[in-house]
Amino acid sequence: MSTQPHDHIVKSYDEERRRIQGDVLRMGEMATAQLEAALDVVERRDDRAAERIIGNDEEIDTLERTISHDAMTLALRGPLARDLREILATLRVVSDIERIGDYAANVAKRSIALNLAPPLPHTRGLHALGAIAAQQVRDVLEAYRDNDADLALKIRARDADLDAQYTGLFRELLTYMMEDARAITPCTHLLFMAKNIERIGDHATNIAENIWFQVHGEEPLPPREKRDETNTAA
Repeated sequence: MSTQPHDHIVKSYDEERRRIQGDVLRMGEMATAQLEAALDVVERRDDRAAERIIGNDEEIDTLERTISHDAMTLALRGPLARDLREILATLRVVSDIERIGDYAANVAKRSIALNLAPPLPHTRGLHALGAIAAQQVRDVLEAYRDNDADLALKIRARDADLDAQYTGLFRELLTYMMEDARAITPCTHLLFMAKNIERIGDHATNIAENIWFQVHGEEPLPPREKRDETNTAA
């Protein structure tokens, strides 16, 4: 009989952990959907849809605050060291997801300004870059759901591919701007949008690293290749 209250506490704690994990996954899905919707409005040049995406960002921000509060409340219930790692990782992960949502909203904002200029063929390159980033976020959420550190490392390594694609688009846009002065303003918007998407990849990488931390603690991560060469692009 004396173990029943303890069993109830453990069950309650586990249920709360699962609920928080479910909220994190829901928040991640919302942020990914925001990115995909933003890429769509760039292609369709739809200002009204872009405004809706910008407005939806507040819902992601609200969910981040709720999850962070719930995770801190759970931490006060005296968890073990591994549980504390999980709570700390959760706080970091929701912060990264919130930033992903912000960058998606930024892409939507820039699309409105971009629509003031004639259509550019380079939006296809932006869409391709965004599709890679969105898949990275979806895959890292799967690794988070399954607590899969090995999958997280594979996703982390894939960020180099996103960097390489970003560098290629960056150079292409610079070349186009040098050839046609009329393209400078719209291409500048596209450059900022591409950088937002590249940063989304960085935040997916942060999530992958926090999955590793959640599973392995302070065990060092293997080195990671980077292929963003825009700082040296000529």
